Amino acid sequence: MKPLTTGYIRKIISGKLMHGRDDLLIQHGAYRLKQVRHTHTILFLSRKIVRWERLQPFYPIAIVTDRDLEVSGRTEDVTVIKVENLEESYWKFINNYRASINIPVIAVTGTSGKTTTKEMIRHLLSFSRKVAHTNSTNNSRTAHLSYLLGMDDTTEAAVFETAVGAPGDITNAAAYLKPTIGIITNIGEHHLNYCKTLEGYIAAKGEMCNALQPDGTLIINADDRNTKKLDLKSFNGKIITIGIHSKCDFKASDVCFSSEGMYMTLEHLQKKYRMLVPGLGEHQIYNALAAIASAHQIGMGLAEIAVRMRTFQTLNKQLQLVDGINGATIIDDTWSITTTSLQAALNVLQAVEPSKKKIAVIGTITDLGSWGYAIHERAGEIIAESKIDMLLTIGKHAKIMADTVSKKGVAMEVHSFNNHILAFELLKKAATEDSLVLVKGDMFSEAIKKLSTLLRKKNMRADRKIDRPST
Repeated sequence: MKPLTTGYIRKIISGKLMHGRDDLLIQHGAYRLKQVRHTHTILFLSRKIVRWERLQPFYPIAIVTDRDLEVSGRTEDVTVIKVENLEESYWKFINNYRASINIPVIAVTGTSGKTTTKEMIRHLLSFSRKVAHTNSTNNSRTAHLSYLLGMDDTTEAAVFETAVGAPGDITNAAAYLKPTIGIITNIGEHHLNYCKTLEGYIAAKGEMCNALQPDGTLIINADDRNTKKLDLKSFNGKIITIGIHSKCDFKASDVCFSSEGMYMTLEHLQKKYRMLVPGLGEHQIYNALAAIASAHQIGMGLAEIAVRMRTFQTLNKQLQLVDGINGATIIDDTWSITTTSLQAALNVLQAVEPSKKKIAVIGTITDLGSWGYAIHERAGEIIAESKIDMLLTIGKHAKIMADTVSKKGVAMEVHSFNNHILAFELLKKAATEDSLVLVKGDMFSEAIKKLSTLLRKKNMRADRKIDRPST
């Protein structure tokens, strides 16, 4: 955060100094007690009673309140500013701080690919700029303030994930971050427990259109079926399209697997650039296209992007190839699961080392609410259409996928388990050096995580290369 004095902040929020001093230097902000972790914090506090013993380790501190507040303890280390309307004053502070930051701010949303796309952008830009960014996948509502204040006069670009757990989430993030570039990687079927319907979920992702500044840039996937349902008529900014199969601004062609990842030819403005994209699967190409388009939009040349992209490090537990039990190859994709990412993972399973036996271990899809049965049934249909030899599901709801596959009558060996123990016992017999085993699930599924750990060979290589390239 750019250091600001309490006097400067008080004028911005139209506050009255009730206690303390105007020259206290503020370097952090918070609107909840548990967010206070540093000295020199300004806390926008709605409570009338303050637990001073909780705050004392972080003195000196400034408190903004719309209540009469009695200060106790080391009063010389506490500054109190009273305002008429706390929420209004809070947003005055937020808007003033964001207005003082004049840099490209990229917001990334989508059902899958958010984290990878964000990390690719950060990687590309960090060679020549100081970049503020989302920490791992921490994209919750409570993180927006810290990310905003994490930008200062030395920051030259920023890239943040803006997830959708419920309608209004992107709008809320944009109120803090005010992105200049927005990316929608894709729109699948997720978080239907709060969005209620697929249409509601599409509309929630579509909040990105209104989140951008009037002269902002929206980057969308021209191949994605649900993205095509977005109402873009009222969007007055610039639209950049990416894709593989459609006419678009940044198009990938001649895509093939290699021992290093994926090669593609990037087509843009009638020019072609051959590029390596580390990672596996067509979905990784879409992630790269979105990252390339955003980096190019803020001034990075495509030739330089091609060089920088080669050194991108793929993320742990996201289609990660590792050595497994009995010499089998494990594809660890236990970061998250949606129908969109499931399809992508199955595509990789089928394309990599095609001569090997294909085994898929699939866990439950979460955050579906009343849509749980329908989405798991849809996932089963996706699995049934894939050319794999054996399916194992783990979890009560995941069994719906297995039952759906069985009803289809496809030539696939199907097993269902409630936990990972019996699944592991079966895989100890079924997995051999001629097997490729996909483990697909959610980071919050203990059963899937434990099974993934058990399947990994001890003292394995951190990442395994593809033995036999396939096109």
